[in-house]
Order: sequence, then C-alpha cells, then structure tokens
Amino acid sequence: MPATQPRVYADRTFDTITQWILPFGLFAFLCGMFILPGRGPLQTLYYLLLAVPTLAALLLRPRELLATLREPIVLLVLALALWAIASVGWSDTDDSVWGLAKRPLIMLLLFPALALIARHRLEALPAVLSVAAPVTTLATGVFLVSYIAHYPADTRLVGGGAFDNPLLSAHLFGFFCVYWLHRGLGERNLPSIALCVLGALITFAAVLATGSRTPLVALSLAVTWLALVKRDKRSIGLLLAGLIAGALVFLMFHQELLSRGSSYRFDIWKIVAGLIAEHPWIGHGYDAALQIDVNIGFMLAEPHNFALGALFYLGIIGFIPWAGMQLVALWRGLQLRHQPLVVLATTWVVFGIGSGLTEGGGVFSRPNEHWYLLWLPLAWVAAVSIAHRGRGLPIVQPSVPSASDRQAIKAGKVIEADGLGAKVVQLADGSFVKLFRARGVFTSNSFYPLAQRFADNCFYLNQRGISAPTVLALWDMGGGAAAVRYRPLPGQTVRQAHAGTADAAALAHGFGAFMAQVHELGIYFRSMHLGNVLIDAQQRFALIDVADMRLLPSPIRARLRQRNLKHIHRYPEDAHWLLTTEAEAFRAGYASKAGGKAAAQLALPAA
Repeated sequence: MPATQPRVYADRTFDTITQWILPFGLFAFLCGMFILPGRGPLQTLYYLLLAVPTLAALLLRPRELLATLREPIVLLVLALALWAIASVGWSDTDDSVWGLAKRPLIMLLLFPALALIARHRLEALPAVLSVAAPVTTLATGVFLVSYIAHYPADTRLVGGGAFDNPLLSAHLFGFFCVYWLHRGLGERNLPSIALCVLGALITFAAVLATGSRTPLVALSLAVTWLALVKRDKRSIGLLLAGLIAGALVFLMFHQELLSRGSSYRFDIWKIVAGLIAEHPWIGHGYDAALQIDVNIGFMLAEPHNFALGALFYLGIIGFIPWAGMQLVALWRGLQLRHQPLVVLATTWVVFGIGSGLTEGGGVFSRPNEHWYLLWLPLAWVAAVSIAHRGRGLPIVQPSVPSASDRQAIKAGKVIEADGLGAKVVQLADGSFVKLFRARGVFTSNSFYPLAQRFADNCFYLNQRGISAPTVLALWDMGGGAAAVRYRPLPGQTVRQAHAGTADAAALAHGFGAFMAQVHELGIYFRSMHLGNVLIDAQQRFALIDVADMRLLPSPIRARLRQRNLKHIHRYPEDAHWLLTTEAEAFRAGYASKAGGKAAAQLALPAA
C-alpha cells in the first residue's frame, strides 16, 4: 500500500540522516582533532552532526534502537553507564546527577549512530575512512614539517588543531597508523601499497616525534593482533618488520626513551591500588575526587591507567562490564575475521588497550582523544556486528579454491568476458562462477570487496522475497581477485522473453510491477535493464548481477526511480517497446505496487 504523505516525509528525513548526515558527521569527527581549534568545537560538532541526528532518527524509527540493544557490546556499555550513574549516589563529587549523567548518555548515542550507518549504508564506513585517513595524515605531515623546521631538538611534537599534549597527540597519530598498516595488508596493487606505506611512515614518525613510549607498545600489540587474526604471510611479515623496527627505534633513541624513567607510574598505581582496596566492590563513585601525591610539587588527578580508573570509580561490579565489552569485541573480531572493517576496529580496540596501560583513567568524558581509544573502536565493532545480524547475512568465510576448483574454472564454458579475460564461467555441474578482478588504486574495495557485496546482496534479496542467485562459495583467487560460485536461476532475460512473446503488454505490466516492488523495498539496483532481469516459466521475475546495488531503509526517491528508467533508455530497442509502445501497460503494472502517484511521476526521457 502506498505510504501516506507524513510517512513519506518521515522516511525522507530518516534516509537523509542515515545516508548523508551521519556519514558526514563521522568524517568530521574523525578529522576534528586535526583541524578544529579546540575540544569545545569538537564537542559541538559531535552534538550537531552525530548525537542530535541520531536521536532524531531513533524517534522516527524506535525499532532501530531495539536492533542496537540486541548487540552484547551495547548492552555491556549500557550496564556500565547505568552503574556509573547509580554510583553518583555515594560519590563525593560536587556536580549534579544530571550533569554527570549527560556524559555517558551522550556517549551512548555514538553506538546507534554508527549502527544506523552500518545497517543502512554499510559501504559508507570504508568510504569515510578512505577520505578521513588521507586528510588527517596530510595534517600530520604538516605538523611534522613545522615541528622539524621551528622547534628545538629537545622538544616533543604536540601538533596543531585541538592537540595540546604530546601523549594525547600520539594516540591519534597511532590510531591512523593502525589504519594504514591494516589497509596495506589488504591492498594488492603497488601504487595502493605505496600510499599505505607512506601513510604509515608519516603517522609513525609523528608518534616518535611526540616522545611518547606507550603508543609504541600499543602499536606493537596492534601488529601482533593483526598477525593473530589474519594469519597470512603479509601479517606475519608485518610482525617481523615491527620487531625489527622496534629494535632499531630502541637502538637509535634508547637514551630519550629511558631518560624519563617510569614517570612516577608505579608510585601512582601503588597509591591508587590502596584507594581501590578501600571500596573494592562498588568503588568510590563516578567522578569522585582523586588526589595523588608523588612528591612532584603538585597533585595528580588521574590513575594513569584505564583499568585502575574503572576499578577506582566503579569497583569490581563496574569493572566487569568495562572489561567485558572489550573482550566481547575481541571475540567478535575472531568470529568475523573475514570482515576487514571488524578486523580494523578490533585492532583499534587492542591499540586502545595498550595505550590505556599508562594513560587516562576517567570512565566517561566529553568527546576527546580518549574516545578514539575506547568508544569509537567499540562502536565500530558493534555497528558492523549489528548490520551483519540485521541483514540476516550468514557468516561466509572466503576460502581458497582447491586445485580441482581452479581446473574446473579453466575447463568451464565462458559466458561473459572482456579484454582482460573471463568474467562469468559455467562449470560442468551447471553452476556459475563470477570473477571479480582487483580494482583501481585506493578504493574501498579492500574493506568491502565486490565479491562479498555480490554474495551479501544475493542473501539479502532472497530473504526479502526478490529472487536472486543462490551463493555456493566465496573464493579468494589471490592477487586481489575473488570469485563467487552460485547456482543460476531458471528462466530467460526479459529482453529474450520479449523477442519470443506475442503478449508484450502483459510482459511490460509484469516488469513494471516487479520494478515497483524493488523500489518500494528500498532497493536501488543501478544496473536495472532488461538484460539483468530474468523471468521464468511461472512469470516470476528475478535480479542477476547484483554487486552494484544500494539497500536503502525506505522506498527509494523519485529521483532514483527516474535514474533506473534512464538506464533502460540507454538501450533504444528495449526503451522503444517498454517505455513507448507498451508505456501504459508498464505504468499500470508499476501503479499496482507503488500507487498511481508514483507511477505518474515516472517521466520518461524523450526518445
């Protein structure tokens, strides 16, 4: 049934938020510390472009919140936040309950924000990273050049933007260094690898220039995690290269690394451990006063360790969800290690754990550098996990084809080819193999490969009543290439059916109804033409070649519907009989599923 006008406006607002505002807000937040003049503008940016739009989207569709709350990581974060708010009751803080409660509640909105992007525009996550990482790395390069040119040798790099502390700056430089290391492991062509190596070198040099030691430990842990999860030659090579680089850094800078001793960390931790022992189970309460005297002329207010901070403020009861959310995230990383976005996010989690060994200690804060070490990585893992579950996608682990599989492809019948070789091959058992080659330089394909998209889209379409091929296997062919083996659908293309039918009007009516059904389900199939739609003997329609497709949360807009028609019009013979000779039958079929108003809005291009 066609939607009412208020529902249409609500859908359009929700789509704008999830498709455009939240991805842009995530990009701005990732770059904010490098560009904005202080943390205040960063917090304002987070509220305006992430928190408020997310709240509006949840009010428009409350079921989205339920989908988010089914994720164990989110439940553990929520439990931690609620316990923190409850602990204000025995805290000696001077702030009001509401003033303190706002921090975890505002932070919690980060989880549905990323979940909304992942559920309704998953490809936006790698796309945002592909733009944000070069921007922040370019800014890092500018910071380095300015530091080398204008500062004495005994100073430490702080950087521009909102940075004001070398250790905190090192966390952000290391955050993007992890991105470049992970991305380099997934790239296959030389120019892309070179870009990743350059990005990693710039960010790693910035970490060294800050003179901070803990981020170096955190990067070592991150590289070890990558080797554990990926278990391939490249990751093992990266681990060995990391060990060599670590040894060289120590040999070249051992005096600088050791000159500051322990920075009173052991004294601080001993004092904090004693305070924890006073209230081990419930802690001293959220935002309780902490004064640490290590005889340096002033008092310290942080335990300089994330875990000790959780224990001091929230006790063992609060520490359980705090540790649990990170352990569950790492477990999800092992479960979904074939998903590059999850591997990257869990590597960030490991980097955050390493960075938190000697830094920070506040449980909740306003948006700042610590969010990149804990909340952003956790939200990222949760979001991809929620999207995976929400789309009902099975866990398809890409495998390496056996020698017999490769031989079967070579011996198969080539159905489609281009100048570079076969694209679709029919095997002896009747199944088909669609081959995907490595794409151009620095694309999001390394995070969400086309072969994986094809497989996911097939599952998604079949789940929602739109016939699509049944995926049998997902193969890593090596060298950045991949392949999907699938069971073909019976029938012939609509183009072939028209050539052999005397009832073109009935065919046009049926195709119009099918296109409207696809549009009303929020499916934007970019390659919608009569050669990519099948019809079987029972007059049921199906989609093929579904790698290039967007899955929108609402019925697609008139502009995208019109774009589908323009794509059909690129084939003059098809457009003539469908959109001219049988235009009325096509419109009537479309109206039967989408309503007369939507059908009337289909303005056909001039022939």
